Amino acid sequence: MIPDVDNDSLVYLNGGLVRLGDAKVSVLDRGFIFGDGVYDVVPAYGGKPFRMDAHLARLERSLAAIGIECDLQREDWERIVRDLIQGSGLGDCVVYIQVTRGVARRDHGFPEGLEPTVFCMVSPFKRPDATLREQGLSAIGVPDERWMRCNIKSISLLGNVLARQAAIEAGVDDVIQFRNGCLTEGSAANIWVVKNGVLLAPPRGKLILEGIRYGLMEELAAECGIPFEARPITEDEVSAASELLLTSATKEVLPITRYNGQPVGDGAPGPVYTRLRAAYDAVIAAL
Repeated sequence: MIPDVDNDSLVYLNGGLVRLGDAKVSVLDRGFIFGDGVYDVVPAYGGKPFRMDAHLARLERSLAAIGIECDLQREDWERIVRDLIQGSGLGDCVVYIQVTRGVARRDHGFPEGLEPTVFCMVSPFKRPDATLREQGLSAIGVPDERWMRCNIKSISLLGNVLARQAAIEAGVDDVIQFRNGCLTEGSAANIWVVKNGVLLAPPRGKLILEGIRYGLMEELAAECGIPFEARPITEDEVSAASELLLTSATKEVLPITRYNGQPVGDGAPGPVYTRLRAAYDAVIAAL
């Protein structure tokens, strides 16, 4: 039994629904042995999936990037996600999807003829509360020591785990990572910088995971009349930012109000965040 987990909840495993407490995967699964797999997380509000097409498109890109061929088509993924949400009885929730290369004798190369292991589960989702929205998060800067294919949403997350642990040990909410002197992302989130009223983001590419909120923030910035620019952002620019923002599926969009022990701007959520937060909430309400 796993504490603080509903072992009676239903999960999807390799073609069918089973009780979480009864779900079993071979110890020779390459996901367990090598971290050889990918995942994605689809949030839902009031039982309605949010930006599901974009999440499933990213899952498909990740599968293609590491050469996993899965027979499930887009409509199959959509059905699995909706069935899990409906069956859970939850309103606000997240559906976790994981696909590994499958079960084989331990050998680094790709074995032929494997059947991928497909696992999906749904969990409650508690949206960021008023305190987080109004007081913001704290963060420290750290070197980005992960691999060079961060654009793949891989289950090999040791680098991210170590980054989050660094934040915990420093007594802050998250880290802001840098590679070769330029901003990449947080431990599991995209980071945004506001400079002279312009919303800045690191460019898309292999050094960051393009969060689904990356495109959404671009859209919301355009709607709000906030200039947006994707370009390399230096450590000095992050330190001098008038606002810092963090986005992810579960954090939505939140302000970072303390960085390296110093207030960001005046130490309170800024006007760009406030406008984007309101626009973000409006998109969710429109569901």
